[in-house]
Amino acid sequence: MAFRALRVAARRTGCRLISRSAGNPTPLSAIELVQLIRKTPYDPVIVMLDDNGDGNEAGGEQALSVLLNHPDIRVIATLAVASNTNRVQGVAIDFSIDASGNRVETAVDKDGVPCPSYVIHGDTVDILRRVDAPLVIGIGDIGKMNGKDAPERGAPVTTAALEWILLSSKSSTAGAHNETSAMAYRVGRNKRR
Repeated sequence: MAFRALRVAARRTGCRLISRSAGNPTPLSAIELVQLIRKTPYDPVIVMLDDNGDGNEAGGEQALSVLLNHPDIRVIATLAVASNTNRVQGVAIDFSIDASGNRVETAVDKDGVPCPSYVIHGDTVDILRRVDAPLVIGIGDIGKMNGKDAPERGAPVTTAALEWILLSSKSSTAGAHNETSAMAYRVGRNKRR
């Protein structure tokens, strides 16, 4: 469902989704993801990462760490997806997109409902506590949220999140200070936008 929603949202926002990154857990290694990002015809690129409910640092988080530190890739944002995973610390977010597609300054739960916390809990987000991620946006279960983000409805919540990322990316490119799915640009390549 998340893949279908991201495919719709990518199409609506002019982004490129690496479809082979979809899977539960993430089926590709970090090296394979880097190779696919390098081959994409245009930027920005969306990569999907998932640890299949594993509260420990598994393949999805390890791949994200590599992407965030790779010299050929500039990660501009991460969508920290909320889940009901136990035994995780979670990560502080810059802001979230709720199930109505609105920006909220607190975290959200799996259903996209705002919480009284600034920490998203999910199986693939704890790595963000230890790395320098430029922008962390909280979001509920992509493609679901009780049908509010259904691909058949145009994945409006995921689309809104990508639009905020693109807006923030343009602001940071213009000099303002300002990135689970990750969006990336290839260093040294022209951006589509």
